[in-house]
Amino acid sequence: MTPLLSAIVFAPLVGALAIMVSPRDRTDLPRGIAASFTGVTLALALVLFVLYDRSDSGLQFVEKSPWVPDLGISYFLGVDGLNLPMVLLTALLTFLAVLGSWQTSLRVKEYFAILLVLEAGVLGVFLALDLALFFLFWEVELVPMYLLIGIWGGPRREYAAVKFVIYTLLGSALMLVGILALYFQQPTPRTFDMMAMSQMRWEPLFATVVFLFLFAGFAIKLPVFPFHTWLPDAHVEAPTAVSVLLAGVLLKMGGYGILRLGVGILPSAAIELAWLIGILAVVNVLYGAMLSMVQKDLKSLVAYSSISHMGYVLLGVAGLSFVGLSGASIQMFTHGAITGLLFLLVGSVYDRTHTRQIAEMAGLAPRMPLIAVIFALASLASLGLPGLAGFVGEFTVFVGAFARVPVLTILGAAGIVLTAGYMLWMLQRVFFGPEDQKWSRLTDVRGVEMIPLLCLAAVVILVGVYPAILTDVVQNGAVVLGRRLGL
Repeated sequence: MTPLLSAIVFAPLVGALAIMVSPRDRTDLPRGIAASFTGVTLALALVLFVLYDRSDSGLQFVEKSPWVPDLGISYFLGVDGLNLPMVLLTALLTFLAVLGSWQTSLRVKEYFAILLVLEAGVLGVFLALDLALFFLFWEVELVPMYLLIGIWGGPRREYAAVKFVIYTLLGSALMLVGILALYFQQPTPRTFDMMAMSQMRWEPLFATVVFLFLFAGFAIKLPVFPFHTWLPDAHVEAPTAVSVLLAGVLLKMGGYGILRLGVGILPSAAIELAWLIGILAVVNVLYGAMLSMVQKDLKSLVAYSSISHMGYVLLGVAGLSFVGLSGASIQMFTHGAITGLLFLLVGSVYDRTHTRQIAEMAGLAPRMPLIAVIFALASLASLGLPGLAGFVGEFTVFVGAFARVPVLTILGAAGIVLTAGYMLWMLQRVFFGPEDQKWSRLTDVRGVEMIPLLCLAAVVILVGVYPAILTDVVQNGAVVLGRRLGL
């Protein structure tokens, strides 16, 4: 069988190497090479999505061979309904992030090379089914993100980058404790194989303690209150394209880890701690939404809204039902597309106005009508308007969680009202109202900059109008998790 998954993971690394050996005086080459290799990766991900057999809930396109056999470590890649949407989303957002970085002029070679290394690390996290390999890829994304924020970020970039590293390393340490506990608790011969671990029976107290270690590590990445404070700083200081990847796919690593490792390997602990996950979900939803309402910086508003909407992923997990787990997976995909679009739009507005202060903007719609229309579309999708992608994930989460945690589901649904409040209020202040003459020379989006906006807008509409394109895949992953939960 063709090693399609390996090609998807390592194509960006080949591109990064090609960029680094390109002549430094040819600043156009790194852009072209990055676009080519991320485009190839996206094409391969689309082929994978099309060829995936939706009637089979098992692993597909499996690549497995011994790596460190004495320790039970293998090179094990596979795809199912749980990780396939994340692979496609990562490939899509990275390609669009490259196009969105077309005007980058500072250390162009290094910027695009690091961006491709970041893509390879994230793809590896989603495709690895060996825990040692999973942890290796998890750590690979740390350094590229640190460099992208610390070198190409805003005025407080060093602070934001160091804070990101500290929080991420703390999460990694907690996760590593859980992984090693699972490994050493096994009888010999031991293995890091996730699929083998998911079939093992763990002592209840041990499972609960390990679940808490793993959950804490993933909660920092998600992020979950009170470990969320690194995210707004990282978003505000990061370049636009990096914010797109941070919100679009890096946060989803936390949600994916909870589903794949927490629910998949330790289902009894997930059932026992569902109440705690549900409470944290509601706190995230409401706390993030209320903080969004008081933000004066446009990028901060979108950053805090990410904290709020990732709470719905936790709420779906707390439901521990086929529908709830499907909703959590769908929410990760739809939130990634919507928030990625919002950050691109914020970047487009900032490039023209040179400010992100909402109070300094007014009446921008006549000067940039296309940006205003797409911004309105993304905002309505974020608040869960039927017919757009946001509604699909949130509605599925509410339906799936209500049976187990009805009160928490109702409280979580209140987040939609708050989202409508801060999103519509933001649109009114930024794009409508009296036109300020200082913006009379602003221009609308054009050229290469238009492609990422239109692509993500199309995805938001497509998933909203035809959700089966996503749900047919996601339900396969939910079925497998449901079996492990005894549903």
